[in-house]
Amino acid sequence: MSILVGEEIRAAISRGEISIDPLEESQIGPGSVDLTLGSDFRVFKKEAGIYHVHNDSDFADVTELVSLAEGEFITIAPCEMILGITRERITLSEGVAGWLEGRSRFARFGLAIHVTAGFMQPGISNQQVLEIVNLGRGPLALYPGTRICQFVFERCIGSAKYQGRFVNQVKP
Repeated sequence: MSILVGEEIRAAISRGEISIDPLEESQIGPGSVDLTLGSDFRVFKKEAGIYHVHNDSDFADVTELVSLAEGEFITIAPCEMILGITRERITLSEGVAGWLEGRSRFARFGLAIHVTAGFMQPGISNQQVLEIVNLGRGPLALYPGTRICQFVFERCIGSAKYQGRFVNQVKP
């Protein structure tokens, strides 16, 4: 497996192996594509009790959807986790997979953008949910449209297509 560099990412987009919508040319870097934060979030309900985690658990049962208007921001307290989503929809061919990673410029604030499940399957076509955690000591305000994370592409040996639970995800 090989990581695609900027020119290879552009070539894969031209060949239809990768689609990113919307995409500005400036988002393509030397080894990844920057993705922007959308305006929809899931915040955990403030209730006492135990969240049971098993194969039939549904995160929607313990979170509520928050949608921000233009110009608004969402605040994350220290040690708090929320779910966000990218504005961009990523579509990969059956021979391309990828990794969602945070950006060091925000990690220096204590912001973890994607704390687990960073691997994106070949053949996906969806917006990427972000597991956002404030590891810092003070509250952080996040603004939709910020280039919050990066997607690293790699070629697969063989081909496969994701058909899982989040195949058409457009909300966190």
